[in-house]
Amino acid sequence: MSSAVPRPALRSHVTSGTPGRSTGRRPPFASVLALLWLLPLAGPAPALAQARSGADPTLAARVDTIAARVLETTGVPSASIAVVQHGRLAYAHAYGAARLEPRSPATADMRYAIGSISKQFAASCILLLQQEGKLSLDDRVSRFLPDLAHADSVTLRELLSHTSGYQDYWPQDYVPPAMLEPVTPRAILDRWASKALDFAPGTRWQYSNTNYVIAGLIVQKVSGMPFFEFLRRRILRPLDLSSVVNVDAGHLTESDPTGYMRYGLGPLRPAPGTGKGWIYAMGELAMTPRDLAKWDESLIRRSLLKPASYRDLETEVRLKSGVGTGYGLGVDVGMRNGHRVISHTGEVSGFTASNLVFPDDSAAVVVLTNQDAASAAGLIANGIAGLLFARQDSATHSRLERARRLFRDLQQGRIDRSQLTADADAYFGDQALQDFQSSLGPLGEPRSFEPVAERDRGGMLERVYRVVFPGRTLRVWTYEMPNGKLEQYQVAPTQ
Repeated sequence: MSSAVPRPALRSHVTSGTPGRSTGRRPPFASVLALLWLLPLAGPAPALAQARSGADPTLAARVDTIAARVLETTGVPSASIAVVQHGRLAYAHAYGAARLEPRSPATADMRYAIGSISKQFAASCILLLQQEGKLSLDDRVSRFLPDLAHADSVTLRELLSHTSGYQDYWPQDYVPPAMLEPVTPRAILDRWASKALDFAPGTRWQYSNTNYVIAGLIVQKVSGMPFFEFLRRRILRPLDLSSVVNVDAGHLTESDPTGYMRYGLGPLRPAPGTGKGWIYAMGELAMTPRDLAKWDESLIRRSLLKPASYRDLETEVRLKSGVGTGYGLGVDVGMRNGHRVISHTGEVSGFTASNLVFPDDSAAVVVLTNQDAASAAGLIANGIAGLLFARQDSATHSRLERARRLFRDLQQGRIDRSQLTADADAYFGDQALQDFQSSLGPLGEPRSFEPVAERDRGGMLERVYRVVFPGRTLRVWTYEMPNGKLEQYQVAPTQ
């Protein structure tokens, strides 16, 4: 998702063994990448090693390293991961502690709440009903809920794309006292949907959990059965997602992870519970990473819905002004390093999740963690995605060595001009070399100099490196021409 369309955090809340709040949006990729630059490099912690079979050992080792590094740096208790390659599960593994007291290890068979990743399941329920001719995305909400405020002005497409204007009933990053008690979906709408719309439908994008409470009630009315029962019959059973439970109606079990939270930089504490009804169709699902990966595989294969429904789900919705929202129906849509990505994040009290699907590449990354208000799920997911699409050609190692060598030269006030284009050669004048030497030389030998990302830019290949010194981390980025010459070599502190 381009950082040009910044996403505010959204909250959805669940009742689980340690329930609570949920962000359904991921931070922009640039922000996650900036955080990755700050993480120290480390090998997989011995305590994280679990038996694995059938996985590519190189992929497994690299995922181990990313997961260990992020968990150590963020302090998040555990992460459970699934990776899809070539359209099928390639790796599934859990790291860290599912429970701190008494301490017990996380396993890949445990269920984690996925929060607002649930929204794409709800949107798919609407699409299934559209396939049967029972409704249309362009129907007004009033066709199904005639007594709902503003229902004559809002379409189902606007609900599912967060362009309706209905005010979000849970924007907080904590659990307000009233939300500790049970509620009904209708009671939520009686209070929040009756407010004036935040904007005219279709004129702005603003994340609102209220939209999906309305959508759930519409599925229930049109199908004639409870929302989760329709979901179970039409999606979960056909895809054999056997681990899925509705944490809005009950708790995770003792065999599943405990969810944690922390106040500021304080110790981890069990996250608070929420009353039944508060997360309904907008964030009520919990499952294993393997089952979420099965769902991702169905998106890649287009095995559940008709082609037209997948187009609706994954096509960016535009405002009436023509401006793109970066959002489809319950999913973020965009490009990442030249790859189309369908994604979403989720946060419920005690749990944070990230799900990235690259349909054109038959790949996906699932990361589920048991702490809320934490960046670990996104950091790990984006780190793994970077592994999947790193260009592995015979010159990769030599290019890294060249970047390191040029850095050492700049620390000494010199540059190998045979590596540079005419523009770059002009850039590295006497003053530039003096400034590089005086600012970089005192830093000494870096602890690490590692590639972070690469992408095409203006007919060149951009490469980004993280250079770590004691107490300081730098960003180095280069532009390489097709003939191998460097048009740019830049150094700056990380933000």
